[in-house]
Amino acid sequence: MNPDFTDWYGKPYYSLNAYCRNTFGQKLYKASLNAGLSCPNRDGTLGRRGCIFCSAGGSGDFAYSVLDEAGKLSPDSFETAYRKSLSALSFKGTGQMFIVYFQAYTNTYGPVSYLDTLFRLALSQPSAAGISIATRPDALPEPVVELLIRLKKEYPSKFIWIELGLQTIHESSADFIRRGYPLSCFEERVKRLSQADIPVIVHVILGLPGESREDMLATVRYLNRQPIQGIKLQLLYILKGTDLGRLWERDPAAAGSFSTMESYLDTVIASLELLRPDLVVHRLTGDAPRSLLLAPSWSTDKKRVLNTLHRQMAEKQTWQGMLYHG
Repeated sequence: MNPDFTDWYGKPYYSLNAYCRNTFGQKLYKASLNAGLSCPNRDGTLGRRGCIFCSAGGSGDFAYSVLDEAGKLSPDSFETAYRKSLSALSFKGTGQMFIVYFQAYTNTYGPVSYLDTLFRLALSQPSAAGISIATRPDALPEPVVELLIRLKKEYPSKFIWIELGLQTIHESSADFIRRGYPLSCFEERVKRLSQADIPVIVHVILGLPGESREDMLATVRYLNRQPIQGIKLQLLYILKGTDLGRLWERDPAAAGSFSTMESYLDTVIASLELLRPDLVVHRLTGDAPRSLLLAPSWSTDKKRVLNTLHRQMAEKQTWQGMLYHG
C-alpha cells in the first residue's frame, strides 16, 4: 500500500521542490553563477584535461560570470551576474527567494579571502534564501570549512549547502573518469561537514563506462549510510570537446550512458526504491547544452523523461525508500 505523499506534493520521491515548499513555503529556483575559479583537474595540480565527461565550461555552461571585464570580483560585477541569472529564470514564474548556485568548476578552490568576499556577496542579497556550493572533497581544506562555519553564524537566516561530486564509489570507475581523489577523502570531508552542521548534497552519475546496474545501485546503498542530506542522480551526458566525446566518436559502446530512456528510467526507479526516504532528491535528469550534446539524444526532452518516470512509478506502485531497510 502506498504511503501518504502529502509532504512530497504527490510525487513518489522527496524532490527539492517539495523540500523547499515544506521549509520555505515556496519553490526556490537556482541562480547559477560562475565564480571564476579553476579545478585541480584543470590547473595542473592533478591534470589539465578535467574529468573525461566535463565540458570546457566546467559543468557550468549556463552559469553567469561574477567577474568584470578585467577579471576582477566586485559588488557591482557580482550583482550584474546575479541579475542576469534571475532574468534568465523570469519565464518560470518564480517566487521571491532564490538559491545562489556556484556551479562552474570547483567553488572552494581558491584563496579563503576571495571565497569570504564571494560568499558574503551572495548571502547579502535580499532575495537569496541561501547558497549552494559545487565543489570536490579534496578542495575543502580546514580553513575553508572554518569560513563556512563563521558564515553560518553570521547569516543565521540563510542556508549554506555543499554539493560534492562523488559520481561513483568504485575506484576503477573513478580512475577511468579521472576523478582524482580516493573514497576515503570523500568520507573524511563528509564527516567534517556533518560535524559542522553543513548539509551535503552528493552528485552521482548513472551510466559511467563499464558500470553495471548493480554497480550503480551499490553507490546508492553506500550513500544511504553517509551523513548526507541530498542527492543528485545525474544521467551521463556525452559532450563534444570532451575526452568522453572523443571516445564515443570512436566507439559509442565504450563511452557508457544509456541508449534508451527506458533503460535509464529502470535504473533510476531501482535507485529511488533503495534510497533513504529522508534524502532530498535534487535531480533525476539534467539540461545538457544542446549545441554540445552527442548522446543520448532522447535526453533533450526532459519533460517527457520526468513524466514517463512518474507514470511508471505510479503503475508499479513504488516510491523512494520502498526497499530501504535502514
